[in-house]
Amino acid sequence: MNDTSLQSPPEPQGSGPTRRELYEAGVRRRSNRIALISTVSVVLALIVLVPLAPGWEAVQRAFFNGRVFTATFTGLLEAFVLNVMIFAWSAPLIAVTGLMIALCRDTRAPALFPLRLFGIAYTDIFRGLPVVLVIYIIGFGVPGLGLPRPWNSPYIWGTVALVLVYSAYVAEVIRSGIDSIHQSQRSAAASLGLSAQDTMRFVVLPQAIRNVVPANMNLFIALQKDVALLSFIGPVEVFRQAGVYKSLYANFTPYVGAALIFLALTIPATRYADYLMNKQNRART
Repeated sequence: MNDTSLQSPPEPQGSGPTRRELYEAGVRRRSNRIALISTVSVVLALIVLVPLAPGWEAVQRAFFNGRVFTATFTGLLEAFVLNVMIFAWSAPLIAVTGLMIALCRDTRAPALFPLRLFGIAYTDIFRGLPVVLVIYIIGFGVPGLGLPRPWNSPYIWGTVALVLVYSAYVAEVIRSGIDSIHQSQRSAAASLGLSAQDTMRFVVLPQAIRNVVPANMNLFIALQKDVALLSFIGPVEVFRQAGVYKSLYANFTPYVGAALIFLALTIPATRYADYLMNKQNRART
C-alpha cells in the first residue's frame, strides 16, 4: 500500500498568475521602460540641439514671442467661438445628409436605382474634390448670383460647402457599417415578417451606426479643423483672426496660439475616439 501522506497536495487552480502571465507582464514592463527612455532621450536632444541652430533666436522672436502671445490669445479664443458655432450647426446636417446618401447607395429596389446612381455620383464627386476648392466654388459662386441678404452670407454657403464634402465621407463610412452587418440579420428579420424598410430601420441601422461611431468621430475631428478654411471666403474665425494679429504685430506668434487652441480641443476628442475604437475591438474579441 502506497503512503500518500508524503505527497504534496496539488496547487489550487487560479491561486496566482501563471508563468505565461508573469512573462508577458515582464515583457510589458521592459517595453515601457525602453519607450520611456527613448522618449526622454529624444525630448532632451531637441531641447539641447534646437537652440544651438544658427537661426534659433530669430525663430524664437517670430513664433514664440511671449508678449505677443499674451496680447493676442484672448482675442483668438473669442474668435474660436465662431469655429465652434459653425461646427455645431454643420455636424448634425452632415450626419443626416450622410445617412441619407448612404441609404441611397444601399437601396436594392430596381425602381429606386436612380437614387443609387445619385448616391454613387455624389460620393465620387465630393470625395474627389479638395475641401478648399468646394469652399471657393460655393462660397464665391453662389453669392455671385446676386442673391439678397441673408442668402448671400458666407456663413451659409461656407456651411453648405462643408456639408457637401463631409457628407460624402460620412456616407461611405455608414455604408461600410451597413455592409458589415451579416446577411443572416436581414434573413432573420424577413422571417419575422419585417419589411425591407423596417429591417433597415430596426435591425441593420442600429448595429451599423454603433459600429462606425469611432470612424465618424475622426471625421468630425477633421471637420473642426477644416472650419478654419472658411476664412478664405470671409468669416473672421480663429485662423483669420490670427492673420489679422500677425499683420498688426508683424509676428507669427498668433498662429502658434491658434494651433494651441485647436490642439486643446482635438487631442481630447482624438483620445476619446481611440477609446471608443479600443472598446469596440475588445468587445469583438
